[in-house]
Amino acid sequence: KVDKMASLYNIHVRTGCFCNTGACQMHLGISNEDIQRNLQAGHVCGDDIDLVDGRPTGSVRISFGYMSSFEDAQTFLKFIIATRLSKSDTEIPFQSSVTKLMTESVPDDHPSFNNADKVSPIPHISDRELRNNLSATKMTVNWQPPEAEAESIRAAVSKTAVPTCRRGGKPITVTNIYLYPIKSCSAFEVTEWPVGNQGLLYDRNWMVVNQNGVCMTQKQEPRLCLVNPSIDLKKKVMVIQAEGMDPISVSLEENTGREAVICESKVCSHRVKTYDCGERIADWFSLFLGRPCRLIRQSSDEKNRSHQKNTKGLASATNISLSLVNEAQYLLINVASILQLKEHVSARLEEPLEIEELIRRFRANIVISAPESFEEEEWAEISIGALQFQVVGPCSRCQIICIDQQSGERNKEFLQSLSAARGKKTNFGIYLMNQPLQSSFPDILLVGSQVLPVLKENTEIQSPTSSEEKCSG
Repeated sequence: KVDKMASLYNIHVRTGCFCNTGACQMHLGISNEDIQRNLQAGHVCGDDIDLVDGRPTGSVRISFGYMSSFEDAQTFLKFIIATRLSKSDTEIPFQSSVTKLMTESVPDDHPSFNNADKVSPIPHISDRELRNNLSATKMTVNWQPPEAEAESIRAAVSKTAVPTCRRGGKPITVTNIYLYPIKSCSAFEVTEWPVGNQGLLYDRNWMVVNQNGVCMTQKQEPRLCLVNPSIDLKKKVMVIQAEGMDPISVSLEENTGREAVICESKVCSHRVKTYDCGERIADWFSLFLGRPCRLIRQSSDEKNRSHQKNTKGLASATNISLSLVNEAQYLLINVASILQLKEHVSARLEEPLEIEELIRRFRANIVISAPESFEEEEWAEISIGALQFQVVGPCSRCQIICIDQQSGERNKEFLQSLSAARGKKTNFGIYLMNQPLQSSFPDILLVGSQVLPVLKENTEIQSPTSSEEKCSG
């Protein structure tokens, strides 16, 4: 989480044990037994498990070297103030110190202070002030929220996480369905759509790669969100449009001819077999993005990408097949959770936000209308019509939610607001894997379908038969 927030400020940090388990043990006071328990909990080098039983498995290191400047230190200090301290923390006494200009202790001919247009006023903190202020704010600079804040967060979550009633019997329903035919490009909204063995049919079957064959995402190229693919199942084509460009179409039929160039690509460290979609479409993307790139498609000849996470036997019991997604076949978000976050973001930006804009930023496949915010995080399984899904886990968000999906503009406030609203975490939405049913019903996902969740305690939430009937939850 710290690494994701630091990336908003163009800061690269190292996290974990820095390839030195012994020093990590000594620094954090981890025993050999703790190391064994962490391994049994699934913790390995390079993963995102930063806490096991509430204790850290590593640390965060910010390194300064020969090429580092004082401005780099100032940038890091601003990052700490903006993301790790609450508003009240930065008012007293820490903020009063960091706003003092450094001109009283730095010579006028110092090269960093001659150009006022390039360098903002640099604060000065004396050693004594720094020691005093750090001791005064020790609890708030910690990577966990203060206990009072944490308690209020826990109370808010516990109040909404396990609902006791369906508010007058109103069922949970699917409100929107989105697929993303080209990875990191715009969403294609539908009201009903076939479900395949990798998720929604044609969801993330294509991706744009640079001249070295490396996958391009909105992190490196925000203008990808301005590329609008749509799929015509009857004509068996995908039509790609973008402002200022002539529409171009790609056949949904796999190119199995000799001209198809089979190549190996990587998606989140997983190797996938793909084939190139040709020069015509490569020229289209290169012209629009202003850099050499190509469109490639996942090959159906590829062996299934097996999901590696521990999902209560789902991955081990069945060979779960993934498209070019990062984590799981589906991503689900709840409108109630969006509404709660909308209040936080609007307050910080001091301007109203459209809920549709936020929904698009989170790039979900399935949007539902559960009555309570974040109750979806307490679900173990859900069924939608004849389809069954198992919850893999929460989606930890990155800086892509900072990109306006209509304009391509960045605003780091969105990830910061999410972190502040969720107690320094960046989870939003849940990942799902499909559990095929032995049923005669067609595998179609429909807007308006009822969603029946099962809590992690394996207690099914049933809708009451009337608005007067209470449900146990």
